[in-house]
Parts: sequence; C-alpha cells; structure tokens
Amino acid sequence: MKAVRRLNKPIQTLETNRRNLSSIATPLPVDAHGPIWKPQETPSYVPTYPIRLSVLHQLLQKCARESLPMEGMACHGCIIQYGLWANTLTSNMLINMYSKCGFLEYARRVFDEMPERSLVSWNTMIGSYTQNGNEREALDLFVQMQREGTEFSEFTLSGVLCACAAEFAVFECRQLHAFALKASMLENMFVGTALLDVYAKCNLLKDAIRVFEYMPERSAVTWSSMVAGYVKNELHEEALMTFKKVQITGVEFNQFILSSVLAACAAIAAKIEGIQAHAVLFKTGFILNFFVSSSLVDMYSKCGSINEAYVVFSCVKQKNIVLLNAMISGFSRHGRSMEAMMLFEKMQQIGLQPNEVTYVSVLSACGHMGLVKEGKKYFEMMVKEHNLSPNVVHYSCMVDVLGRTGLINEAKILIDKMPFEATASIWGSLLSSCRVYGNIELAEIAAKHLFEIEPENAGNHVLLSNIYAANRKWDEVIQARKLLKETEVKKERGKSWIEVKDKVHAFMVGERNHDRIHEIYSKLEGILEEIRKFGYRCETQHDLHNVEENQKEELLRHHSEKLAFVFGVMCLPSSAPIRIMKNLRICGDCHVFMKLASKITGREVVVRDTNRFHHFRNGFCSCGEFW
Repeated sequence: MKAVRRLNKPIQTLETNRRNLSSIATPLPVDAHGPIWKPQETPSYVPTYPIRLSVLHQLLQKCARESLPMEGMACHGCIIQYGLWANTLTSNMLINMYSKCGFLEYARRVFDEMPERSLVSWNTMIGSYTQNGNEREALDLFVQMQREGTEFSEFTLSGVLCACAAEFAVFECRQLHAFALKASMLENMFVGTALLDVYAKCNLLKDAIRVFEYMPERSAVTWSSMVAGYVKNELHEEALMTFKKVQITGVEFNQFILSSVLAACAAIAAKIEGIQAHAVLFKTGFILNFFVSSSLVDMYSKCGSINEAYVVFSCVKQKNIVLLNAMISGFSRHGRSMEAMMLFEKMQQIGLQPNEVTYVSVLSACGHMGLVKEGKKYFEMMVKEHNLSPNVVHYSCMVDVLGRTGLINEAKILIDKMPFEATASIWGSLLSSCRVYGNIELAEIAAKHLFEIEPENAGNHVLLSNIYAANRKWDEVIQARKLLKETEVKKERGKSWIEVKDKVHAFMVGERNHDRIHEIYSKLEGILEEIRKFGYRCETQHDLHNVEENQKEELLRHHSEKLAFVFGVMCLPSSAPIRIMKNLRICGDCHVFMKLASKITGREVVVRDTNRFHHFRNGFCSCGEFW
C-alpha cells in the first residue's frame, strides 16, 4: 500500500499543477504537418523545481491506459521543455501513448525524429499500425527496418505476420515464413501461432496444419487459431475434433476457441456438441461475454432450438448490438417475423441504433413471410432515418422479398437500378422465384448470368431444367441437362440427416444402405396409409422427371426427409422433437407429408432446409405455406 501511495502522490501533484506545467513549457513551433516535437535548440529556461523522469513515465502510461490524449500532449510538452526528447525509453512511451489514443501520425513523427531507436521502438510502431488497421504501413516499416540492418525479434516477426493476416498478403507471408526458418524462429510459439493464423485466414489450411504440427509448444491462442482456421475453411467436424484434443491436453480455454466451437456446431447443426460447449461456458464463466453469448444464441437458433436461443438471450442483462442482431436473425430464420420486428423496435427504444447486419436480418424476416409493405418500409428507413447505405446483401434481401410474393418484374427492375453489379445470390433468388411462379423468360435471363458468374455450380442448371420441366417443356429440359453434362459439373444429391444418441444418420432418396432400412420402409408404408385417410395424395407435380405417374409416386415416396422422419419416430422418445437437416430445399410433397405426419403421430417436427426452418405441429407449419 505504501508503494501505491508513493506512486499516486506525484501523479496527483502533476495533475493538479497541469496548468503550471503547461505555462512552463515553451510553445511548440508548428509547421504544415502539425506540432514540431524536436526543439530547434536546447531550452534556456530551467524550471524552478525538479521533476523526476519516472513520474513522467508513469503519467504517460496512465494516459495510454485511459486514452487521455490532451494530458499526454501536456506531458510531451514537459518532456521537450526538460530536454528529455532524446531519451529512447521516453520516446517509446510517447509512441505507445499516441497510438493508444488514436494519433498514429503523431506517433510516427516521434518515431521518425528519434536520434536512436531500439528494437522496442520498431516493435511498438509496427504493432501500433497493425492494431489500428494500418497493415500496409506495418509491412512497409518492416521493410525499412531490414534495409537499415536493424536486428529483429520474434515479437517483430509475429507483429508483421498479424499485419499479413489482416491484408491477406500470401506472398509476403511466404517470404516471412522463409525468413523465420533462416532465423531459427519457426519453433517460437508466437511466430508459429501468427504464421498458422495467416495461412488459415488466407484459405491455405494445409500450410497452417503443417506449421501447427511442427510447433513443439502450443498455447491456448495457438489451439484457438487452429480451430478458427478449420471453421473459416468450413471443416467444422475437424474443428470439433481439434477441440476434443484441447480438452485432452488440458489447455486452458479462452472465449475465442469456445466461440469458434459454437460456430462449428451451428454450421452442421450439432446440437449435442453445442450443449456440451454451453456447459463448458458455465464452468469457465465466459457465459457473461457478449460475443460468446451471441455465438450461443446463433448456435441454438441454427440447430432448430429457437426457444433455447431466446432463453440464453433473456439471461443476458445488458444487451449490445451483436447479441440483438443474433436474436433477430434467429427469429427471422425460424419464420417468427413479428418477434423479429418487435425486437427491432425494442432495440431502438433502449438507445441502440440498428446497423447493416440488423437490417439484413429484419429484411430476411419480411422475405420469409412475404411482407412486401414492411420490407419496403425498412429498406427506406435504412437511408432516411439511420443514414445507412444499402449494400449488395440488402438489395439481395429486397429482391427476395419481391420475388417470393410474385412481384418478379419489380424485382428485375430493382436489380437493373442497383448501383453495383448483381451477385450470384441476387440472380439465384430471382431464378428461385421464377421457379415458383413459372416465369420462363426472366428465368432464362437469371440463369444466363448465373452460368457466367459461377459456371461450376450445377444447381443453377438443375433449377433451370426444373423450371422447364414444371412447364412441360421437355425439349428445353433435354437441352438444359445436355449443357449440364457438357460442363462436367456434378449435381448435388439430396440428402437428409438426423442425430440420434450421439450418432448422425444420413439418408439419400431411395436409401438402401442403412442398417434398419427394411424396418424404415415398412414403418413408412404404415404412416402413408394413415395419412391417406386425411386426404393425402402424392403430389406428383413436384417430381420433375419425364416418367409415368406411378414412377413419380415411387420416387417421391422415398425422399430422404421422409426416411429421416420415420427413423426419428422409431428411435426418439415421444416427447422429443424430431429435428431433420436437409442440404436442399424441401419439396412440396414432403411439406404436405410432414404436416399430416405430425398430426397423426403427435410429434413436433423441425426441418432445416437451405432456405429456413419449418416447425410442423398438429398438421400445421410455421411457414404459413410461404417458403
């Protein structure tokens, strides 16, 4: 405590006498670039009382820690007045203070005018550029450092690698990799972690794995970077397997690795693993972190458990924009548009302004329920009330809102008026709407653009072929499928999967390989017999093959989601919801089947397709027949 009093006392004295200190210092000359830090000659005035350099250092640290730029400049004035500007340690603290306060130009001027720079000087300046988003300047400064022949350390190298990661500078990264190898720094934990992080962010995962396996020592940050790298490269199962290795090795968790794990669970709808991660969050105390809570809300909503997501959301007392956006997005995904719009209004009532992400979610909610009037209102509100410029994602949502409600020509007009080129997502949305409403003319226009933008996507060829088939234009169907064959791209087969007792069971249409497939088919026939009593007839118009009606019925009867549903009925407790994930859009016949099957079995069924979640209860679907 005595040491603390000794530390605080001179700081308080200097703060009290700040006005006197300012009057002592000779006014700084000014040029076109701002204050001139280095005086033209040694000051002739000598203060009437002594001041310790350590006190100024403590003040500079306080100004950097609490972001006090004016007080820091007053200290700088004292440093110049006392002729201490040539002290290397003092200049390093000034660079740190100015960078922490957001005055990078001032920090660089102090750096440039230092008569002698230490390694800390270079590291501090490079780190300042990296932390403030000036990655290119950090790389240029490192080049200057090498030209001057200054020795570098592992902290220098890791700082420059972080700049490469932000800039996605693959070429520079490979050069630094060779540099680290020559300097025998590759085994250093900081350098290795920064290097694998760069490779992972640049989608060079094999290189990242090679660096990771070469490292003799790994920290929590290293493991976190590796898990995040797997997630970024959409290798979600590998991310979860790596997390299990972290648990075995006994490395202490941090909030970043847990957020990445939750993102992996959300992507593949691995609810059991997500619940286990939730339990770890409770034990570690990271549940109070805004970003972790947001990841948790996102995980539950993407796993089909929107109620659990709302429970997590409600337990967070002080909500920020990230958490609110996650909850609005969850409501939108599950077709609960009213809740999404109410939360949007509540956000503004508590003083939080919507951002671009918020508007994406609320516009998506309007699209899922066909709320054209509300969609147009929010689209205008972005610009007029919140001064936000709609980006390509907002236009994509608006095209979806118009297209889903049959206003396809209006959607095309909006695309033509956009201030930038339409993306594959926008043309894909228009093509899907043309499929629903049978607009062949605009479908051909949208498909032509899609073939140019993403020629390797077989789904666009299949969708155009389906539009022709739905309108019984079989000659055009043959031409579309011939073009698909010539492009040599593979059509994605429809599949559904369901998780039962910690194991994922996947089904294809007409599945034959599952261990209990004969039992599944037998049970399916019994359910079909029951729902026929409620008027169910196989809706063959949803099968777009040019075959006889009885063949169409056979194909539709054994769709993958039907098989997954039957397996869920057989294996899951009667009180448990049946959660089915699907890689394609659910077809109209399966949608009718799920409604009636939920009624006769008394089961809640949740189906996630590529567009949204469908909640089937007692013969009704949450989508309101709009998907």
